[in-house]
Amino acid sequence: MTASHIELSIALSDNERTRPLIAGDVVAQGIRLVPTMIHPSEMFWRQLRFAEFDVSEMSMSSLIISIARGERSWVALPVFTMRKFFHTSIIVRNDAGIKAPADLAGKRIGVPEYQQTWAIWSRGVLEHEFGVHARDIEWFMERNPDKSHGGATGFRAPEGVRVNQIPPTDNIGAMLVRGALDGALHYLVDRNLVDRSTVDISAVTHTLFPDPAAEGRRFYAKTGLYPINHGVVMRRSLYERHPWIALNLYSAFVEAKEKIARCAASHVHWYLETGLLDGSAERTLAQKDPLAYGVKSSRAVLETITRYVHEQGLCARRVELDEMFAPSTLDL
Repeated sequence: MTASHIELSIALSDNERTRPLIAGDVVAQGIRLVPTMIHPSEMFWRQLRFAEFDVSEMSMSSLIISIARGERSWVALPVFTMRKFFHTSIIVRNDAGIKAPADLAGKRIGVPEYQQTWAIWSRGVLEHEFGVHARDIEWFMERNPDKSHGGATGFRAPEGVRVNQIPPTDNIGAMLVRGALDGALHYLVDRNLVDRSTVDISAVTHTLFPDPAAEGRRFYAKTGLYPINHGVVMRRSLYERHPWIALNLYSAFVEAKEKIARCAASHVHWYLETGLLDGSAERTLAQKDPLAYGVKSSRAVLETITRYVHEQGLCARRVELDEMFAPSTLDL
């Protein structure tokens, strides 16, 4: 720490919208960041178990669960580093006889971690859009308690839901290849200290939705939701000592995101000039940023994930947004 700067350790995944911050191309006022780039699976486990970093990305579901259990180590910033239509990534074995979401009932489905946000969004959409409840499926979870987010937050299978623990000597990929699983909500093969599947399963599986992009467009047109997976947290003790850090960090994240957006806009210019895109595309992006930061623009998405976490039996009560985010950021 210098006389004019606070030094903070920060952990982020490899994400184009945060790279300018990691590279030092964007600087948070009054703060010197010491960055670590790390896979999210490992990052969240290390934060939840050991609280290693001052600032980091964080699983939205694990943050919600922690708050519901009375844990107050972290305060969130409304910076959302990953969004996706997560249910469109559900995969099934080619020979499992699964042609539509309803066919998942009674099947054996793998998931890296039952409480991960990706899985919660997928189950929420299966239930509310297609009438398939978590109780209808037999679940197989790859991560063991010693290296999982749930191991750090007291995970127990919700009442009425069958969650089997995959032994440490096995994994989702191997089980899919030999037919011990019928599908998976999410399949992770990236090297890290938490996930252990590595095998190529493309020869034996396909996506549940034949056209994932079309299903994403359908879901968005109906609900207006672009699901959030990762937020950003900082130590509450830091925020209480230096509350100005929250908005300075938020501004830096916004600047990093806008820096990338300006580069993208320069490419869009050529499409507009050649007529491959008309001015409506530029106006749409200016009026509604699908990757927007801030509580206000994402309130519906945030309230949906807090509801899903509660209704899926992963926390005893529904967490309010003002319990999650730094007070100074609630009006952003």
